[in-house]
Amino acid sequence: MSAQGPDFKELFEQLRREGASRGSAASASSLIESLAKWSRRALIVAAIVLVVALAAGYWWFHPALNLGSPQVWTWVCGICLVVILALAVAAARSVRRAPVLKKLMLLPAAVIAAFLVGLLLSQPFVPGNAERYATVLQTTDGDFATDIQQVDYADVPVIDRDSAILLGNRAMGSIPEYVSQFEIADTYSQINYNGRPVRVSPLAYADLFKWFSNREGGIPAYVLVDMVTQEAEVVRLEQPILYSDSEPLLRNVDRHVQLSYPTYMFDQKSFELDDEGTPWWVYPVQRKTIGLFGGTTIARVVLVNACTGETLDYAVEECPTWVDRAYPADLLIEQYNWSGAYAGGWLNSWLGQEGVVRTTSGTNGELGYNYLAQGEDIYLYTGVSSVTADNSNVGFILVNQRTGDSRYYALSQGGATEDSAMASAEGQVQHLGYQATYPLLLNVAGQPTYFMALKDAAGLVKMYAMINVEQYQSVATGSTVEECQEAYLGMLAADGLLAEEDAAAATSTREVTGTIARVAQAVIDGNSHFYVTLEGDATIYDFALPGLVEIVTYQAGDRIAFRAAEKDEGSATATVTELLDPVAGE
Repeated sequence: MSAQGPDFKELFEQLRREGASRGSAASASSLIESLAKWSRRALIVAAIVLVVALAAGYWWFHPALNLGSPQVWTWVCGICLVVILALAVAAARSVRRAPVLKKLMLLPAAVIAAFLVGLLLSQPFVPGNAERYATVLQTTDGDFATDIQQVDYADVPVIDRDSAILLGNRAMGSIPEYVSQFEIADTYSQINYNGRPVRVSPLAYADLFKWFSNREGGIPAYVLVDMVTQEAEVVRLEQPILYSDSEPLLRNVDRHVQLSYPTYMFDQKSFELDDEGTPWWVYPVQRKTIGLFGGTTIARVVLVNACTGETLDYAVEECPTWVDRAYPADLLIEQYNWSGAYAGGWLNSWLGQEGVVRTTSGTNGELGYNYLAQGEDIYLYTGVSSVTADNSNVGFILVNQRTGDSRYYALSQGGATEDSAMASAEGQVQHLGYQATYPLLLNVAGQPTYFMALKDAAGLVKMYAMINVEQYQSVATGSTVEECQEAYLGMLAADGLLAEEDAAAATSTREVTGTIARVAQAVIDGNSHFYVTLEGDATIYDFALPGLVEIVTYQAGDRIAFRAAEKDEGSATATVTELLDPVAGE
């Protein structure tokens, strides 16, 4: 080692040899002895480098400066270990001051001990904690038929996130000047925008070089996918997005908001639009309610204007009504599982498990949930099953993601889990090989109903299925939402699950016989339809495939007989529900 400073190569080689021969404790002692031989100048330089590295690390990683943040405790404990090492080096350099320096080591050691105690006090097995975990999310019983509006099929989302991504990529491909510089961010937040369920995602710089060449102009657009009509568009902005995930430096939105609110612990953010179509990032702010790290809930919401970087800070109960996702879905699932596990105490959650329930899982063991649009808000939906018998649902919950209001709806006879409903729907069309999307919960004639799309191998929606949550033995399918609805209502009527007036409307069909005047074919939403007119009849009859595939054998001049739904007033078309033998029809 030279007088000017440490020989790092020699030091590290020495540490490697000594660590291999005498173990970690001996290596630490050797490290202290080696550092003690450094010159004062070398130690000062090392301390300055360490401080600069810590400052740069804080700016880059921007942990929340909050005692409830596990990330900041990682930094604090790391710093404490460095301080202990520095004090040990100082004690080795000065025998006279060694007793005082060794006593000072107790302070950083006490900080590490405080972290371990806080971690312990956050655990549910600590007396009183289980009851506190069980009440983080306050859930009340609800009446499904009155709480949830009856379905309006004009607002039913018929595609899932994966299909929205496919449609978004197609829309992006139609704008070549964007494709070469930008890609679509993997956000695709589901929101209620002007009364419509949509998924929205900003564009992102395609790579670091594209960012360097486009950073001055910012991100020019976002992608909007209508989940009802399956229409996707790239919305160009008058004022570009400057604050986003794909910004690596000062305008990185996570860094911008964390440095603006250094003590806030932020949860999963979402990308949303206000009523005027202005893009915002929505950041929920966590609050720990049990020990240092337990009982997470949402206390505030910070909104970041994606174009200007302007920030607005609201208490969660005061956030604007256009905000849909103040409470992240994963957190709400975790909170309900706490109440389901610990309502009877911590010991009961492990041993007796009396009344212990949990939310149902999705495919591949992931969290299973979907969203329901009601009024101006988005509700999280998930089924609830017993931990001892998870082959059926005992009920389900709906949680308002803006207010955190949680309602539980019990199923008196039990109900199908989402996975089993998906399997039933796929079994109905197994000859076509379609895959079901995760179910959406609807109120159809007062009955909780699973609704799902059936997709082909390319991810395109081909059919739809409806299953009654409680009476799940039968499946209604259709090539269109309307056709699926009619089949489902007919099934409910046959099972005696509809009120008398609803049953009459559901079974309101008529028998039609005549000579075909004209046949035309069209493809709507990826599904084939044959439109037939009869001689002397102005109505256009809609035969949807593959349900009524026999229609392909008919042509103009043939006699035909079928059953069709009553035509709505003002409509030119009527949906055909069944083909009949022409001779029998006469």
